[in-house]
Amino acid sequence: MKWRVDVAVQTPAHSALGDVLSYASVVPMLPGALVRVPLGRREVLGVAWAVHPDEDEAAPMELKPVGAVLDGLPPLGDAWRDLVAFAARYYQRSLGEIALAALPPQLRDLSTVQLARRLKRQGAAGTPAATGEIPQPVALTDEQTSALARFDAETGPFLLFGSTGSGKTEVYLRAVAALLERDPSAQALVMVPEINLTPQLEARFKERFDGRFGAAAVVSLHSGMTNPQRLASWLAAHSGTARIVLGTRMAVFASMPGLRLIVVDEEHDPSYKQQEGARYSARDLAVWRGQREGAKVMLGSATPSLESWHQSRPAQGAEAGGRYVRLPMPSRIGASTLPAVRLVDMNLQPPRTVLSGALLDAIGQRIARGEQSMVFLNRRGYAPVLACGDCGWKSECPHCSAYRVFHKIDRTLRCHHCGFTERVPRACPACGNLDIAPVGRGTERLEEHLGELFAAVKRPDGSEVRIARIDADSTRKQGALESQLAAVHSGEVDVLVGTQMIAKGHDFRRITLVAAINPDGALFSSDFRAPERLFSLLMQSAGRAGRDAAYLSSQGATAEMWIQTHHPQHPLFAALRRHDYPAFAQQELDDRAAAGMPPFAFQALLRADARTQDAAQAFLNAASVSADALEGADRVTRYPAVPLAIQRVANVERTQMLLESASRAALQRVLAGWQPLLHELRRVPEGKGVIRWLVDVDPHSI
Repeated sequence: MKWRVDVAVQTPAHSALGDVLSYASVVPMLPGALVRVPLGRREVLGVAWAVHPDEDEAAPMELKPVGAVLDGLPPLGDAWRDLVAFAARYYQRSLGEIALAALPPQLRDLSTVQLARRLKRQGAAGTPAATGEIPQPVALTDEQTSALARFDAETGPFLLFGSTGSGKTEVYLRAVAALLERDPSAQALVMVPEINLTPQLEARFKERFDGRFGAAAVVSLHSGMTNPQRLASWLAAHSGTARIVLGTRMAVFASMPGLRLIVVDEEHDPSYKQQEGARYSARDLAVWRGQREGAKVMLGSATPSLESWHQSRPAQGAEAGGRYVRLPMPSRIGASTLPAVRLVDMNLQPPRTVLSGALLDAIGQRIARGEQSMVFLNRRGYAPVLACGDCGWKSECPHCSAYRVFHKIDRTLRCHHCGFTERVPRACPACGNLDIAPVGRGTERLEEHLGELFAAVKRPDGSEVRIARIDADSTRKQGALESQLAAVHSGEVDVLVGTQMIAKGHDFRRITLVAAINPDGALFSSDFRAPERLFSLLMQSAGRAGRDAAYLSSQGATAEMWIQTHHPQHPLFAALRRHDYPAFAQQELDDRAAAGMPPFAFQALLRADARTQDAAQAFLNAASVSADALEGADRVTRYPAVPLAIQRVANVERTQMLLESASRAALQRVLAGWQPLLHELRRVPEGKGVIRWLVDVDPHSI
């Protein structure tokens, strides 16, 4: 007996080879089996998607044979393959690209013998037994109890709308604990938006569950792990040994045969949307996966995305409600109140003021009392531009339509888009002027400025003020982030300076003041989502202050959020001062409904990258013309092609075309029918200069 096996493999982008390639096999296998197959001159890993018996055994086999079956692993289940197939179809990518990207990189290089050896080694290590030491859980508030009761009684999906410090993590822990106690084979997936939030969450879950289920019950899965670590975690999840998987967006594709609960913490965060390759939304896929597998889904946030907020709207009269169940938790634990928001009108400050006198005085008072402050500026580096005052030269990147950022700590000019780096010139490259100076301010310069301002100030014990910076530059080395966060938690830091890395999810107990420096840029952005992101970021930042009511009481302190702005009368700040997310969300939703924007419409971007802007524009214009003949094209608006805001990166010109429709189904039909036409366009003169093209469904930034 012979079989024809349809295998999903990672084919080159835009190769138009189709979703699966067919191979011959003389041994039976189940769909979902991992196989090694020849592709060109290489042997690659693939997933058996379908297996068909070959009825005509006398006919010569023209198909290439399957090289090997990795039969040491159970096949990937039907639900996992359905998830991958849906993601590929919805986000307009190939099946093999999604499937293989979801598997651990090290698995692609292992032979059957090497895999068997790896599994034997992992099995020999054994599963650590539970110690029986179960920590006493904290008492729940009435709001937490109510949320958990509704979660148990209803099917969801659920939106846990809890203010910062309301105890959302404890709700997650209780929901997971109840599930695992009820079902010995059940698994839970808990997702966070960024890698730097994983260690503290893992510590809380291990503290709660190691004693009950053993040290192997909780594993992490994210791109910051080494390849062997990722493989070990994936194998533990795939085998069911791991009961709880904590991870970033990539974890939504983890193979978990017993999946019964998915938690998406900080569900509003843009990091859940992949920005390279297959541009999927892990949050949206989590909801789809929960429905497919019968798993409950809980999305949590103090500032939900407007899409999720709209989906959780209650029914009003004849108007139906949304699909989600909203679980409100508006109060902070321990009777602590949300920080008072203070606006500083920078129009009334002297020119070139960086930190107002009132803000500096407030920080100084915190230092004198031994409290901590956090100063937030969403721009890393020392200064965004280095410039010559004589001839007007600026530190432009030769490869991008952007400036290189000045990093004083290593005296470099670094492009944050293509990575091009040079030493700072001794003089202006254009006119030879020795007096070239930084323009603007990043976190590195702000850290230096604060150090100068508080150089003469002493802490209560007489020691010098300690200022720390946490951003992508200061945390590059392995373990740097963990050690810096530990220093903040232990009270070794008086003033913490950083980017949005420090604004999300961290449970700083001693911070009583948070300040946002110059957040105005997003108020008038061309991106319609910019106000939503700004409000969320500022409210999340404010949530880092005053989280410990007992500490505030012992210090006689109050928590404050300071915002320095040139537009203090903006409606966004009015809602922020009241901590009134529902009012802000309603205003934004009303504006979007009037303009026909998401969540009341559905969007996609077609982007083309080429060596010249003309070539990219020609491809998109030709693509737009070709779409006229597609079914449903009259229900999809195609806007003219325009360059991206930063139109050149690494000597590649970038152009995009926006598609919009009131019908998700109509947009999907057009995109699916467009794919073969776009592949064909690469072969005609209009497509010759194009390096690559891509479709971004439900884009998060335009």
